[in-house]
Amino acid sequence: MLSGRIVGVEALARWAHPDRGELGAELLFAAAARARLSARLSAHVQRLAMRIAAGWDAPLSRLRLSINVTAEDVAQGDFAETLLAAADGSGFPRDRLTVEITESGLITELGEAAGLLATLRAAGCRVAIDDFGTGYSSLAYLKALPLDYLKLDRRLTQDIVGSHRDRVVVRGVIDMARSLDLTIIAEGVETAAQRDALATEGCQLYQGFLCAEPLTVPALAALLR
Repeated sequence: MLSGRIVGVEALARWAHPDRGELGAELLFAAAARARLSARLSAHVQRLAMRIAAGWDAPLSRLRLSINVTAEDVAQGDFAETLLAAADGSGFPRDRLTVEITESGLITELGEAAGLLATLRAAGCRVAIDDFGTGYSSLAYLKALPLDYLKLDRRLTQDIVGSHRDRVVVRGVIDMARSLDLTIIAEGVETAAQRDALATEGCQLYQGFLCAEPLTVPALAALLR
């Protein structure tokens, strides 16, 4: 965490709207949900991210790629097979792919979801729970789902330099994740103080503005060089 080495990237959905400018994933998926197109938009973003990353040359070619999936995605019985087929079709290596499940969504059939995620892990992918600590299903997810990474929500990240009570809560989450042999990624790290405190508590990786703001592929390549 303190080395500064960049080991992976997360694909972010953006749309350059002709009138409203750049729109982020939250607005895009809210609009898609109203039109009942969430699953189609999610699949499109996943395929596009893998296709772009498959064409990366060094130094980008060594990076892991994280793609976000929704609870609705995981509820589809053929989700694992469809995603693996998309990865293979894009040419992106399965063993450099991380699937991030947004914790704020509700997965109702945890047993079925666990089976799908186990299929992905057996195929070489890794699985992360995203935004951990913001929703009501956190502990249920940890108990039921096969995971590799736990990503601390940015509000927990900020709490690490807050009051004593805040730090105790964050420390408890980190200790629990470490006891489950999960790699911990802190989201939303903006200051060296946050990074250093999280590293002291046992976080292995971080992402956030302290490293870089959201980047285009050319800007990412320049940063790595």
